[in-house]
Amino acid sequence: MEIVKLEAKTRAIKGKQVKGLRIKGLIPAVVYGHGVEPHGLEVDYKVFEKVLDKAGESSLVDLSIDGKEPVKVLIQEVQYDPIKTQMTHVDFRQVRMTEKLETDIEFNFVGEAPAVKESGAILVRSMNTITVRCLPQYLVPAIDIDLASLKAFGDNVKIKSIKPPEGMEFLANPDDVIVVVNEPISEAELKELEAKPVEDVTAVKVEAEEKKEKTEGEAETKKE
Repeated sequence: MEIVKLEAKTRAIKGKQVKGLRIKGLIPAVVYGHGVEPHGLEVDYKVFEKVLDKAGESSLVDLSIDGKEPVKVLIQEVQYDPIKTQMTHVDFRQVRMTEKLETDIEFNFVGEAPAVKESGAILVRSMNTITVRCLPQYLVPAIDIDLASLKAFGDNVKIKSIKPPEGMEFLANPDDVIVVVNEPISEAELKELEAKPVEDVTAVKVEAEEKKEKTEGEAETKKE
């Protein structure tokens, strides 16, 4: 597996002042972990965008801080502006290669369900990620879910239907449904959905801004 690398610099400014970093094309970040003192960072927006695309949130990244020897980290959380959809903050979680960790891995849905193609069924994804436990070296970018077995209404794929990758343990109920194919929605059900009120975008933006400022102020004290 390709080793994804990222350069970062120590960040001196905190709180609302980090808005100036974004204007310069930087993202405020923090790195923390078991036995690791939380450390404020800044990373180049465009460079990190490419790293996120390659590594996702379940592959190891070699993070070099101020040009020093790289440490192994996971991209623990990426925060976004709800209106502009731009990244506003990143949390890196430093890991130890000898210690098992728990993290979420995305499902990658492969192929097309015959029930959808031939009978017009509705594909319903009940889970997009799964929590796993493993040593860092056994992490994978995603877990494939083959849709070919979904041939009739009601067919589904459950946790117990898939085999964990080598060295990995699934932390989920074996009977949890990952994906199911249902009968097409009726006109009455469709009208009921259309009648539901639309969420207030302005309220969402205000709430997100408040959360973002609070997070940035507290990021340096965040611990695993």
